[in-house]
Amino acid sequence: LMRLEGRPTIVGAVAINEVAGGQQQPMRQFLIVVRFIDGAALDELSREQGLNGARFARTADADENEVAFQIDATANGEPIGFIVWRPDLPGSRVIGRLMPALSVAALVIAILFSVLLVRLRSSLGELRKSELHARQLALHDVLTDLPNRALFAMRFDECLAETQNSTERSAVALLDLDRFKAVNDTFGHAAGDELIRMAAERIRSLLRPGDTLARLGGDEFALLLRDIKDHDHVLPAICEAIVAELGKPFPLLRGEAVARVGGSIGVTVVPDAGRNADDIMRYADVALYEAKMGGRGQWRLYSPSMDGGRNARDILKNELREVLAKGTASDADGPQSDPIVNGPGFGSLEVYYQTVHRAEAGYAASGAEALVRWRHSQRGLLTPASFIPVAEEGGLIDALGFWVLREACRAACEWPEDTFVAVNVSPAQLRRPHFAEEVFAVLEESGLQPSRLELELTESSLIEDNSDVYTVLKSLRSRGVQVSLDDFGTGYSCLSHLVRFDIDRIKIDRSFVSQLGTKANGAAIIGAIVALSRNLGISTTAEGVETEYQRDFLAALGCTDLQGYFFSKPVPLHELDCFRKAGSTAGLLTIAPGAVA
Repeated sequence: LMRLEGRPTIVGAVAINEVAGGQQQPMRQFLIVVRFIDGAALDELSREQGLNGARFARTADADENEVAFQIDATANGEPIGFIVWRPDLPGSRVIGRLMPALSVAALVIAILFSVLLVRLRSSLGELRKSELHARQLALHDVLTDLPNRALFAMRFDECLAETQNSTERSAVALLDLDRFKAVNDTFGHAAGDELIRMAAERIRSLLRPGDTLARLGGDEFALLLRDIKDHDHVLPAICEAIVAELGKPFPLLRGEAVARVGGSIGVTVVPDAGRNADDIMRYADVALYEAKMGGRGQWRLYSPSMDGGRNARDILKNELREVLAKGTASDADGPQSDPIVNGPGFGSLEVYYQTVHRAEAGYAASGAEALVRWRHSQRGLLTPASFIPVAEEGGLIDALGFWVLREACRAACEWPEDTFVAVNVSPAQLRRPHFAEEVFAVLEESGLQPSRLELELTESSLIEDNSDVYTVLKSLRSRGVQVSLDDFGTGYSCLSHLVRFDIDRIKIDRSFVSQLGTKANGAAIIGAIVALSRNLGISTTAEGVETEYQRDFLAALGCTDLQGYFFSKPVPLHELDCFRKAGSTAGLLTIAPGAVA
């Protein structure tokens, strides 16, 4: 190292030995290399040694972030100058090399964090919505979005607590749709749900803002009417408006069906009826029962005198249950045709028969319809209208229907071979999975030919697209059992039922027969039904024939069979004289019109 021409210089020298001209004496030669280190050489040195921004300076004029290195001459140590550069911080080179990767990683992490944050916020929102929905479901009905039983009970308890120390009066009402089951069975559950929603909207539109309408389940609703100051005026106005609104037609299934159901309401006033919630609800239920028993489509306000009727109904239900239980036990000992007889206070069940007659010369008896009666030891002879609703309410209709079927088949075995016995079958019986097998067992036990048994069904029994009912009827008809459709034209008629379920007989309702001679519509409807039946090869029986004019007119229209008081009222088996001798039509009973069944 040395200064040459005022510039820092690196000088290198190397000796070169050669032999000249054949002489043995050597000559010393040197190769000298000179390189200035303040220009391109310094830049190259900077790159090789990693000296960022290296420069040559005569004095130590380094900045704060620079380092100065003194260069001394090799020969005498005299200072030549300074090399100044900016040193790298610890790890800066590593950081510089890793910076692109770290930047990409940081960007990915930032994106993932943002996505996670968005998802977290979304999850929290969904969780909040789910919580609100769960609370909604816990306190509201899913179908109608009305308060359910739990929320109604909470509001009712609040009402009772607030009215304990005040003069405020409120009212609780239970509302039940009439004939809802028939709509649900005939048109399907989708139509039933639609009917429930429409009924809820109609009722809600008639209530005040502070009133509560709740759905307790099925077709049963509850009303809580707060602050009824003048309840003698307000209650009738609200209840009558609801009854009138529910009595209007309900278009269902996008107008493909129209249902008329109506509604019944039972009301009790708080605190007039007491302060216990359970008692108040029971009072409203008793009033609802009275409204239904009074003919449906009406409302009743609870009074203490109503409890007697409900208790009497419960007593009747228990008595019927015991009658059937003892009758079933006695039948297990062997076939019998005697009525079910029980101890004092219960009486006996009996089967009465009303004859069916051919609409031809002589009007000979072609069969008879079996009708149950209850000869109660204290209440007298009870017709089905008095205890069939009790049997349905208490789940006794299956046992009762099976007993009537067995008794009717046993009795018909003694009748002429060309006669039949008709037995009414409830929708509940028809839906039993083993109903066909039970009928076959009764026929085998009694010895009656299947073709002589006719099962009478109501139109509500034939649930649309119900494969179970179709299978049961198909099994019955495959063995020869006859199937008839009772009260045709009065329910939710569907002509496809006649073909799909292979109906053997149509029974024309007495409401149409009673119009003969008074209204032209009656004759037109009956004529249309008879013409339809004739084209489909189906027999027709006109019910409620009470006059000779009706008999002759129906026979002229083409009815195949006639039934009514003009020929015979329902009578016990021992009074059925027309079947005492095979083929005999003597002894036909003729009863004056208006006789009581």
